[in-house]
Amino acid sequence: MRIRNVRHKGLRRFIEADESAGLAAVTIEKVRNILSFLQAMTDADELRTIPSWRAHQLTGDRKGTWSLTVTKNWRLTFRIDETDGEIVDLDYEDYH
Repeated sequence: MRIRNVRHKGLRRFIEADESAGLAAVTIEKVRNILSFLQAMTDADELRTIPSWRAHQLTGDRKGTWSLTVTKNWRLTFRIDETDGEIVDLDYEDYH
């Protein structure tokens, strides 16, 4: 899937220019793997194939937002525009 937009500045810089400033050094490889997977996947059901990412959809006011575990507290979150087949509002956040 194509990534339409990225909210986190450091993550955007990492995707566009391969600059890791703004991301913890210990997470770089995992973030890179997750991003590669997201761009290669064709369907949201594929997210559940990697158990260590603990893929799930959020509830409440964030209903429809997917969350993938990067570290104990940090997550990659995003929505999927099913119509266009794109990742929307990709973010790197500590929401716990």
